[in-house]
Amino acid sequence: MVKRKAEAQASRHNGKGILRKRSKTALSNEDAQKCFRDGLFKKSVLQKYTTNYTKSEPYQHSVINELINDELLRSVRNEIWENVHFTPKETDIYKIHQSGDLANLDGLDDAALEKLPSLLKLRDALYSEPFRNYVATVTASGDLSGRKTDMAINVYTPGCHLLCHDDVIGSRRVSYILYLTDPDIPWKAEWGGALRLFPTSTIEEDGETTKIPSPDVSKIIPPAWNQLSFFAVQPGESFHDVEEVYHAATKEQLEKDGRRVRMAISGWYHIPQIGEQGYVKGAEEKWGHNSSLMQLQGNPDRYDLPQSQLNVVEAQVEANEEKGLDESDLDFLLQYMSPTYLTPDTLEEVSERFLELSSVSLDGLLSAKFSEKVKAYIESQEKLPIPEQNADVRAPWHMSKPPHKHRFLFQQPLTPKGETPAGVDPITELLNVFFPSKQFRKWLEIATECEVENFDMLARRFRKGHDYALATSHEGQSRLELSLGLTPTNGWGGDEEGETEETEELEEEESKSRIKKKANGHSNKKEKREPEVIKKEKEETDDAGGQEVYMAGDDDETGDAAVYKATADEDDGVLFSMFAAWNKMSIVLRDSGVLKFVKYVSKNANGDRWDISAAFGVKETDDDDDDDDDEADGDEESTVPLEDSEEEVFNGFPDSDKSNSD
Repeated sequence: MVKRKAEAQASRHNGKGILRKRSKTALSNEDAQKCFRDGLFKKSVLQKYTTNYTKSEPYQHSVINELINDELLRSVRNEIWENVHFTPKETDIYKIHQSGDLANLDGLDDAALEKLPSLLKLRDALYSEPFRNYVATVTASGDLSGRKTDMAINVYTPGCHLLCHDDVIGSRRVSYILYLTDPDIPWKAEWGGALRLFPTSTIEEDGETTKIPSPDVSKIIPPAWNQLSFFAVQPGESFHDVEEVYHAATKEQLEKDGRRVRMAISGWYHIPQIGEQGYVKGAEEKWGHNSSLMQLQGNPDRYDLPQSQLNVVEAQVEANEEKGLDESDLDFLLQYMSPTYLTPDTLEEVSERFLELSSVSLDGLLSAKFSEKVKAYIESQEKLPIPEQNADVRAPWHMSKPPHKHRFLFQQPLTPKGETPAGVDPITELLNVFFPSKQFRKWLEIATECEVENFDMLARRFRKGHDYALATSHEGQSRLELSLGLTPTNGWGGDEEGETEETEELEEEESKSRIKKKANGHSNKKEKREPEVIKKEKEETDDAGGQEVYMAGDDDETGDAAVYKATADEDDGVLFSMFAAWNKMSIVLRDSGVLKFVKYVSKNANGDRWDISAAFGVKETDDDDDDDDDEADGDEESTVPLEDSEEEVFNGFPDSDKSNSD
């Protein structure tokens, strides 16, 4: 990785260490134009890019190759490689290495800034009046600010990615990416890392117009040395992502490929500020307000998939039923569940742990016999071609949308009554028979001491190299959220060698004889977890992704709401998390305001992530909630360790915290 530390030396004056501050300088228009390739500013060249921009799809954008004077840009890349530090960052939407905000370069002392003269020159050239006017002409965006610089250096190494978003934040008017990939090793499209654009469809209904982004990309722009891609920020339309940078097959191939370091300077041009040409008082506030309105124009949520299918439990029927499990309940549950979790002592242990932490993870929930059926079905599905486009998805599975919220395959219950036709696959059976059953609800109420009022559920398949669910908050009454991991492959993190099927069957036989005798329960194994550490100039630890993470909500709307891996001195805010796993169920009592997401599943994963996700609304009680967040944080099995970071910000070069980092 490009993390070699530059040591800023303090200048000495009269025996005292004094850091001389450099006054901010500006390039003349003539010097600024010299930073770009010859002929770029010719009227005919400008007209060509302007014409191409207006004809581009799925929305207007432009690509300029060989933008910068090659000698200057090589010097910039060398300075970055030698002197700039990068902070590894990971949220629900991205995994990157990011520099500080280049707007703060002027605040460096002379000794530090002398190591970055070409970078400073490039920054000033990109925000110079000639080039701002150039960009404004091509995009027809109107005047752009030269005072408000907003840019950072982002490095994507294998496994890094940025998911779908439209860049609409504050006063952003034009988004751009200037690539600094290895100039001597041309980037190959099969390495990933492309800028990908999503088309939108317009729906006219009830006098309202709503734009919906497609889950499938329609334009792919691979990175290339000295290439600039840019587009006007259009609320509800300029949806794009950065494709994952894919791992090489071998370490030798990775070295041959120059380690696949996708380096770029990305940022935004903003609307004019006070004192600048084109400034209009109140325009920035109006721009942000209108952008928010355009993003929410119409009622886009009603076109989301999946839509909730809330089933209300008939309280008057269940109120007269005993809370304990009778023989008929056990006979039904034994068709699906491991007998271990039906013994009274084990059920009591589960309840005690849940009441203590408001969460619990149960290994081996499904019986050996039924889990065999599930595994055989999933393994057969994974041998088939992976459906990559919406049109390729096979029933009963459907594609979720929109992609700036989530993307995965799903199926919902066929009927709300817990009935399903004979001969269906085992996942459909779990979804339609087992989980909606009153027998399972009785078991759940005993395990959690909660009274279920309603439920909603779906089966999900997160395809490797494609799928995720971005952070969403839950508002309203508390609810029990269940996730039954059905991922048969290993290598997801926290893995340990599972028990053999023979061992599981033996345990079941022993357990069956104890169910009604109050025998001792089965103690769960502790999941081993190791934090991923990005090592200096070495290949990153493989991370398959796919973690389901619960986090405390962030009251600061200007920050990243779901930063769960950053620097070691930050509180990651993780309340509970679970890696993709086989036959392991988590139960979490989720309060209002708690965020949840499923991390993007890397193409490097050994398979897809499968689960059944269910939410059970529970009756509110008058009892005070004694469970503190710090108790949940202290759960060794339930939390993602805070990742270590060996980086510090470069000598007063403040860290950047940009939520959309192309």
